[in-house]
Amino acid sequence: MSDVAATHPPRVFIVAGEESGDQLGGALMEALAARAPGATFRGVGGGRMAGAGLHSLYPMEDLTAIGIAAVLGKLPTILRRLRETVEAVLADPPDVLVLVDAPDFTHRVAARVRARNRDIPIVKYVSPTVWVWRPGRAPAMRPYVDALLALLPFEPEVHRRLGGPPTFYVGHPLLERLDALRPDANEAARRRADPPLVLVLPGSRRREIVRLGVDFGAALAAVGRRHEMELVLPTLPRLEGLVRETIADWPLKPRVVTSEREKLAAFRSARAALAASGTVTLELALAGIPHVAAYRIGWLEAQIGRRVLKGTTVILANLVAGENVVPEFLQEYCTVPALTDALGKLLSDTPERARQEAAFASFDGIFGIAGPSPSERAAEVVLRLARDGRAAALPPPV
Repeated sequence: MSDVAATHPPRVFIVAGEESGDQLGGALMEALAARAPGATFRGVGGGRMAGAGLHSLYPMEDLTAIGIAAVLGKLPTILRRLRETVEAVLADPPDVLVLVDAPDFTHRVAARVRARNRDIPIVKYVSPTVWVWRPGRAPAMRPYVDALLALLPFEPEVHRRLGGPPTFYVGHPLLERLDALRPDANEAARRRADPPLVLVLPGSRRREIVRLGVDFGAALAAVGRRHEMELVLPTLPRLEGLVRETIADWPLKPRVVTSEREKLAAFRSARAALAASGTVTLELALAGIPHVAAYRIGWLEAQIGRRVLKGTTVILANLVAGENVVPEFLQEYCTVPALTDALGKLLSDTPERARQEAAFASFDGIFGIAGPSPSERAAEVVLRLARDGRAAALPPPV
C-alpha cells in the first residue's frame, strides 16, 4: 500500500447524498484504491461512486431534496434511510467512516454513530460554509468529526479560530480540471480577439434563472449597444427549455450550449462573464476570466440572510483572494445599470480587468496546485485514520 501500511486492506464506509458529493466520493474511492489495493467500500452513492466499486445500500436520490416542500414530502424516507445507514455502519464497523457533503444528513449519521460506537474514526469531506453563516456549526462538529477535509485554503484557519474539528486542506475538485478550463495558444488569442466572447451564466436552478433572467438580458443589451459581443450561455440539458424561454425576449441573444465539451470550449475562449453567484465564480477565476457576479433570492429569505450572514462577500473567488476583486450585486443592488457598468469595464484593458487578472494569477500558489491532487491528499488523511484510528486526527501543522 505505498507509504501507508496496514495489517489489512482498509474497509471504508462512505456516504454521499447529492451529485457533487458523488463526484467527490468517486474520485476519493479511486485514489484510495490506488494507494491501498484491496480496499473495500460500502455505503451510499450515485453513478460515479458505483463506477469506483460501490454497491449503494439504496438509491442516493432518496436523500436529495431541494426546498422546504420537497424536504417535508421526503422526510419519512430520509428518516428511514438515516436509521438504515447508521445500523449498517454499526452492524459491521468499518476502519473509517467517510461522510461527503450533504451536511443535514451526514452530520446526523456522524452524531448517531459516535454516540453508539466511539471507536470508529469519522471523516467529513467538505466543510459547511461556517465563514458565511451559522459559525456555531464549527464547534458543534468537533464531538463527532475526527478530521474535516477542506476544499478551500482559508478553511483550516476559520475552523481553528471557531473551535471546529481538526481541518486538513486538500484542495478543490476544480483543481483536477485546470487543463480543461485554461486556454491553449489559439484559444488565448481568441480571448484577445474582437468581438469578445462573453459567458452568460444565470445559474443551475430554475429559480435563479427566472429571478436573474430579465436583468441579465437587459444589461447585456445595454452593454451590446456600446460593444459588439458574442454571447454563449452554457446550461444543463434539463434546463434548456426554460433557458430558451427566458432569452426569447432578450434583444441580444446568446448561443445556448448544453454539453460539457461546449461549455469548456467557451470557458477557454471567453474574455469576460456575467454570472449568478456560486461555485461557477471559482471556476471562472481558475480559468482566468474576469467576471461580474449577481444574485437575488426571495424577500423572506433575504430578511433572514441579512441577520445571519457573516462577512463582506459571498463570492468564493473573493474569499480566496482575500479582497473583493469580483464585483457582486445582491438583492436590490442587482440592477441593470450596475450590471451594465461593471461588465462593460471588463471588455477592454481597464484597471478593473487588470485587478481581477492579477488576483486570479495568484490562485495557483494559494491553492497549492503543485504536488498531489485533491483526491490523493484526501485519501492520505482517510488512510491514516483507517490505519491508526481516531488518534491520527491531529491538527495539521500551521
